[in-house]
Amino acid sequence: MKLTKRTPQRGSAMLVTMIIIASLLAGASVLVSMQLASNRSSDLTRSGIAATDCAESGLNVARAYVVANIANWNTALATCGSGATYPCPEPVWLSQGAGVNHDSQGSGSNSDFTLYLKDNDDELPPSPNDPSHDSDLRVFVVSRCTKYTDTVKEVEELIEYTGGGNNYRAQQGLGRLGGGNNN
Repeated sequence: MKLTKRTPQRGSAMLVTMIIIASLLAGASVLVSMQLASNRSSDLTRSGIAATDCAESGLNVARAYVVANIANWNTALATCGSGATYPCPEPVWLSQGAGVNHDSQGSGSNSDFTLYLKDNDDELPPSPNDPSHDSDLRVFVVSRCTKYTDTVKEVEELIEYTGGGNNYRAQQGLGRLGGGNNN
């Protein structure tokens, strides 16, 4: 009987297979991490839009109440005046006021937003700016949505108190906003 000598296998096919499998696993992990990042980004965008909507609803709730309480503006501005850290504390008269509902979206939580007042630059030169006192009947109402902790948004609006009374100009022409009979 004659023995034939076999060539020893060196395992090169196994090495190529292992390299291919490792590269496929690395590619799959990159795709999964990209998808997770995309999902996180879209979630932050969605909650950012909802947080902006929440802050805007806070402005809608506060607008009329802030104008109705003009006597309390300087008190609120004094707590948020020079040297204050933002966001300022919410004034008690604004947080506990009638008609100020801080649950903007009916979620059942106690407070979806906080409100505070911030003074505009209303002092004329050479007087320095005094952020703790209003001198032109205009303040910023700032609504800060705190419902979404990842995307806290603030919206501010300049409110101007124009007083009450009759608008006699509206009796002729184009009304209050027009100038139909102004010569």
